[in-house]
Amino acid sequence: MDAQELIKRYKAGERGFLQAYLRHANLAGADLKGINLYSANLFEANLRKADLTQASLTGVNLACADLSGANLAHAHCFRTNLTGAILEGACLAGANLAGANLTGANLAKADLSEANLEGAFLFGADLRQADLRGACLRGAGLGGADLTGARLAHTELYRVGLGGASLVRADLRQADLRLANLHGANLEEANLAGANLSRAELQEANLQWANLGEADLSRADLLGARLGGTDLQKARLGIANLQGADLSRANLGEADLRQADLAWAILFESCLCKAHLKEANLRGANLKRADLKDAILPDGRKKSWLTSLKRYTG
Repeated sequence: MDAQELIKRYKAGERGFLQAYLRHANLAGADLKGINLYSANLFEANLRKADLTQASLTGVNLACADLSGANLAHAHCFRTNLTGAILEGACLAGANLAGANLTGANLAKADLSEANLEGAFLFGADLRQADLRGACLRGAGLGGADLTGARLAHTELYRVGLGGASLVRADLRQADLRLANLHGANLEEANLAGANLSRAELQEANLQWANLGEADLSRADLLGARLGGTDLQKARLGIANLQGADLSRANLGEADLRQADLAWAILFESCLCKAHLKEANLRGANLKRADLKDAILPDGRKKSWLTSLKRYTG
């Protein structure tokens, strides 16, 4: 079957084209709403600006296909092979992409709002400025992906793999990042206000100048993380591992740091006003010119002008 025959039969009312062989087919701009291409082969097909709204693409091979500007809103793409596919500017709002393989795919500026990407493979994918608001990425693999400027507010990212990913200036407000792997990720200037990062792995991550106001980082691992100039006001960091972390000039005002491990952390010129540090480990920490006005110290006492911090940093 070639592209012309498929379009002819579709126009005649046929919708089922199961296991069709359409490698390299030119279907650019085609109206294929509601089509069923279950397990079809569309390797390197041209589907630029095609309308695939509510199409059934389960198990379809779309590896290296060009879907730039295509409309796949509410399409069923369960376990679809989109490896290396071009989806720049495509609409995938509300689409089911659970278990889909999007490794190395170009999704720059794509609309993935409310999409289901649970367990999807997005390793090394280009998601710059993509809209993922309200999407579900539970258990998805995004290692090495580029999410610079992506919109991820209120997105479910539970146990997601984002090791080494770029999330520079990404909007992650109120996102669910519990148990997420962000080891070595770049989150510089990202907005994580109110996000849940409980038990997240953030070792060696770059969070400089990020907004983590009122975020939940309880039990998170921030070993050696860079948090210079970061806003952590009212953040919850109870039992978090901040050993060797750089918190220079960070705002930790009213933050909950009870039982946090801040051994050898750099808190130079940081604001810890009214912070709660009861039972926190400050051994070897650099608190030079830090502001601890009215902070609760590791022994439960409130900081006063007479308090010497050497007894805690030892």
